[in-house]
Amino acid sequence: MPPVTTPEAVRLAVDIGGTFTDVVLETQEARYSAKVLTTKSAPEDGVLDGMLRALKLADMAPSAVGLIVHGTTLATNAIIERKGAKTALVTTQGFRDSIEMAQENRFEQYDIFIEKPEPLVPRTLRFTVPERVDAKGGVRLALDEAAVAALAKTLKEKGVEAVAVGFLHSYANPAHERRAGEILAKALPGVRVSLSCEVCPEVREYERFSTTCANAYVQPLMARYLENLRSRVAAAGFACPVLLMTSGGGLTTLETAARFPIRLVESGPAGGVILSTWIAGQFGIDRILSFDMGGTTAKICIIDDGKPMASRSFEVDRRYRFMKGSGLPVRIPVIEMVEIGAGGGSLAGVDEMKRITVGPESAGSDPGPACYRLGGTRPAVTDANVVLGRIDPDRFAGGSITLDAGLSRGAVDTHVGGPLELDTTLAAFGISEVVEENMANAARVHAVERGAELEGRTLIAFGGGAPLHAARLAEKLGIADVLIPASAGVGSAVGFLRAPIGFEVVRSRFVRLGSFDAASVNAMFAEMEGEATDVVKLGAPPGAAITISRSADMRYAGQGHEILVPLPDGPFTAASVAELRRRFEAGYRALFNRVVPGVDVEVTGWILKAETPAPGRASEAERVVTAPPAAGTAGARAEETRSLFDPMLREYASVPVYRRTGLKPGQTLQGPAIIAEDETTTIVTSGFVAALDPSGAIRLTAKSAVLQEAAQ
Repeated sequence: MPPVTTPEAVRLAVDIGGTFTDVVLETQEARYSAKVLTTKSAPEDGVLDGMLRALKLADMAPSAVGLIVHGTTLATNAIIERKGAKTALVTTQGFRDSIEMAQENRFEQYDIFIEKPEPLVPRTLRFTVPERVDAKGGVRLALDEAAVAALAKTLKEKGVEAVAVGFLHSYANPAHERRAGEILAKALPGVRVSLSCEVCPEVREYERFSTTCANAYVQPLMARYLENLRSRVAAAGFACPVLLMTSGGGLTTLETAARFPIRLVESGPAGGVILSTWIAGQFGIDRILSFDMGGTTAKICIIDDGKPMASRSFEVDRRYRFMKGSGLPVRIPVIEMVEIGAGGGSLAGVDEMKRITVGPESAGSDPGPACYRLGGTRPAVTDANVVLGRIDPDRFAGGSITLDAGLSRGAVDTHVGGPLELDTTLAAFGISEVVEENMANAARVHAVERGAELEGRTLIAFGGGAPLHAARLAEKLGIADVLIPASAGVGSAVGFLRAPIGFEVVRSRFVRLGSFDAASVNAMFAEMEGEATDVVKLGAPPGAAITISRSADMRYAGQGHEILVPLPDGPFTAASVAELRRRFEAGYRALFNRVVPGVDVEVTGWILKAETPAPGRASEAERVVTAPPAAGTAGARAEETRSLFDPMLREYASVPVYRRTGLKPGQTLQGPAIIAEDETTTIVTSGFVAALDPSGAIRLTAKSAVLQEAAQ
């Protein structure tokens, strides 16, 4: 019998990754999941396949689903692979090359062969028209509408598919941009037009133009995909809304996503951070290191006091790992994390200096790692894990994909073992160590850059690959507490179901506190609130309460960059100046351990975020498909044994294999051991003890910490 539940409480989440598409179906009683290979040529095929598989597990019809939440890396991949639309840039006369000149600095001072990211719009497709607006919004030169109309003919002849319009100081007065957009849209039916005053109404033209170009570059692709998805979902019998996960950790409507697809570039990773934040709240953990490892990348994020670090700047397609300035800047709300090419599909090899390299190139889903038997010949991290005994070739992805261990060994031998004169096992171990050290180093750099400590944190690991490497990564980072949540293999998709519906609006307006005009700022925020709530209402249930939060980019007058400062609720008055300065100085002192007396403070940007819980949000209790048995401490029964390579002993050992669904809350397992489930596998190294939490989460505790606690 299918479970009895209300339609509004049945929700589907879909996460398209570079290798796998994860689907989670959640009801009031249980959670079901499916993992299928991503179909790159038509992503909606994999999405529908996964959704229907999950519904089959739940014995439900598509019409029973009340909400679909979707996250995707399609926009990011299009930029990285340069497979977006043929895009033109229309800008102010004299600023044709601003997106190529960038900041005119060198992010790597001593590299004479420095490689900068290529602009998304080549010089041959960058055009200018006469117009000029000053920084205060005053018109210095009227827009030459005839020049815009003439330019439309040129764009049509060149077969342009998308146009980015970015004029100087349009954040202060968007009239010229809007008029140019109207002319181009009328003359070029079917061509997508992105305006910088809508995509990124902020100061600093390079970042604004770069963001607008990126939005235009991916808009035709994303609009087509989202429209195809909408029609396919409807044809399959789904009659519910479809919401998209944004990079900032909120949900938005399909229509808004099609208009601003650049806000989706980090949607999948954002879902994982939302999951970690939610779990931290459930367990009462204040200091978290979120670790998400999928088939293509690994994502690491620091979470303190229940709040992940947020940012309004992000770089896509970095040419140098960890090197700020080596990518294309986009100004969007984003959860701050470090992302590296270290996933199950990351390819391994040997460089000219006889060093093992892993990533960032990935085998993806096609052809995939060598063991997939889809034509891949180079070894991936998954192949190394098969050789080391961490992955059961017969039960990978719940048995839906049968792996060939022989192909894994052959690929590792040919591309790593042979060149380094190592046997297969040591070559695979070398691949594993390199990818784990890459992730550990990324975590260390991320922590140092943010002035954070890793010691004493809890590592929350999810994604198909993270539980395989979590214990070893924790050992490298000196972390003694690891948490593997229920449904870890599809963690980002689960996180989508915890996210609120939200939208963020930004305005650039210079305001000195010394001459603060409360009335004009209140009027601006009223306009921003209307814009944000109009978007949120499109996806919110009727009568849902919408919460508003406000912040501002502030600095001392004369400084070049700002800090983000939370603002008080309610309308501003003349008396608000003292509170605004107090909040700024508190934030400034926290960062620089000092304040600057006698200098006025100015605001450069105003930010407003509106959000409301997603409709049909599930209860705050973790649920699994099989209800956990009563708590007990009796020893768990191993299903079988497997030969697993022990990194501490440098040899194979026969270790017990437990099924996660067969464990009882309170049972403890001594490492080394393997805990298997359909979506992933948790490796318990010899330095850890594992226990199943009543929520269904696996908690790994370092044996040294257990002994230390017992001694106290």
